[in-house]
Formats: sequence, structure tokens, C-alpha cells
Amino acid sequence: MIIYRSAKEVSEMNMEPIIAKAETLIEALPYIRRFNDKIVVVKYGGSAMTDEDQQVHVIEDIAMLKSIGMHPVIVHGGGKAISKWVRLLGKEPEFIRGLRVTDEDTMEVAEMVLGRVNKYLVQLLENLGVQAVGISGKDASTIKCKKKELADGSDLGYVGEVTEVDPKLIQTLLDEGFVPIIAPVGVGADGRAYNINADDAATAVAEALHAEKLVFLTDTEGVYRDYNDKDSLISAISVDDARELIASGAVEGGMIPKIEGCLQAVENGVANVHILDGRLPHCLLLEFYTIKGVGTVFNKDGKP
Repeated sequence: MIIYRSAKEVSEMNMEPIIAKAETLIEALPYIRRFNDKIVVVKYGGSAMTDEDQQVHVIEDIAMLKSIGMHPVIVHGGGKAISKWVRLLGKEPEFIRGLRVTDEDTMEVAEMVLGRVNKYLVQLLENLGVQAVGISGKDASTIKCKKKELADGSDLGYVGEVTEVDPKLIQTLLDEGFVPIIAPVGVGADGRAYNINADDAATAVAEALHAEKLVFLTDTEGVYRDYNDKDSLISAISVDDARELIASGAVEGGMIPKIEGCLQAVENGVANVHILDGRLPHCLLLEFYTIKGVGTVFNKDGKP
């Protein structure tokens, strides 16, 4: 089959948007080379997980990362869905310091819901032609944990604190060309399943894999030097400068533990840790493959 286009048709085409697309690809080229064959761990949660349009954008980004040479690993949450099912069972979700109190019944619900979310994400990637495998931290004892203890003695039930990640199964899946999708359920020395905070699970997985990137998809644009000044979004910051920012009081509230978690990951071998707004369409591609990026990245040198 031969397709012809007349000179008149070509001359009448609006070439500006076409040229702009080509320039975007050229801008991305050095980053594609730089991150080729590198591992990126994506903590998938927040609105990006509950809004269908945003789900599609994130999964499309992950499929693209895979297609251009990166090795994505997804660690997902499912807190809102767990709370919904707990209520359907006639119980009210209970939290202490932001952590879900997880009795035996709630743990069963959590495993059921996280398993359902896990396979849903697998199917979304498979629909885009990307082979994915869903596991939990229990598989091959990938995520080992101990019962989480609070300083005030409060009992959280079956809530775990990661003690070790064995990356063998994850690495095997990556080596075979699959995208691993991990539910944050760990196994204790007692053989019981424990519910693990997805941020903590993603951090531990990224550290064990010595990932190039760890990404937290959130409902905030990133870290601001002054939250009330929307022109003060920090694009890149070093570990030392981030600690000074916290000490200065410029960062407050719930952002402090998130930043501390980012710094811990960098200090434990993850090259770059990103906080991105998962509500922004294609935030992963915009952050990784454009000069300015769209969120905040933490690393040892404060370089984009």
C-alpha cells in the first residue's frame, strides 16, 4: 500500500505543534540515555490511585518507562478501599498516629483488598502490552517485618515494621522482563501476615534494589521553601540543605516525616528520591525527561 500526500496538504499543515513534539523528544534524549537500564520504584497511592483518569496516566507513564529502557517496580497502597470494606463489615476504621489499627479481621480484609488492587494494576499494564506480575511481601518472604511498637505502648495489632527485604524474587522478575507490582504485606518471624505502611515498604524495596529512583506519588506538588508562596517550589535539593530546611522551621507538619523518609533512602543508597503530584497527568515523564521537572527531587548533591 502506498499513501500519497500532496505538496499543498503539507504546506497547509500547522507544523508548530509537530515541531514542538520533536523538540520535546530531543530534550528527553540525554535523560533516556542516562536512565537506561536503571531501576525506578514507584510508590503508587493518593488520588492517582482512586481517580480513573489519573490511574490511566500513571500506568501509561510506567509502560513508557519500561518501553524506553527503565525497570519499573510498583509498590501500591489501598488504604481508602480497606476502610470502605471494613465499614461494610460493620466496623469503624481506627487509627493511631496515622497508622491503621489492624486486628485479625481487619488484616484479612487488608489482604483481600490489596490483592484485588494488585491484580487490577497488573491488568492495566497488561492491557498496554507490558507484562506484569503481582506479588505481596509474603511471597518468597520478600519483605520480613516485626510487630510495630509505639512509644506510648499503644497496640496496633498486625501492623509491621520492615526489618529486611530480600530482593531475589523482585530482581528475578526484572531480569525476565516483568514489571513487579508489590502489595505492602510482610511476614513476621511468627509466620503471620502484617500490614505495612506503603511508603515504608517502597523505601525498603528501593534501598534493597539500590534503585536509581524512588518516587512518591502524592497529592501535593512537592516541597516549598515557603508553602504560602507557590513560586517557591523546590525542584532539587541536597540532603544537607533539606535537613537545614527542616531545622529552620520552613517545613512543618506531615511533610517532615515524608522528607525524612526521602533523606533516609538517599543515605541508604537510592540515588534520587522524588515527591510528585500524582494528580498531574504524566507527572513521571515530565519529571524524568524534561529539564525543569515538575516536583522535588532529593539527592546527595542537589542536582536535577
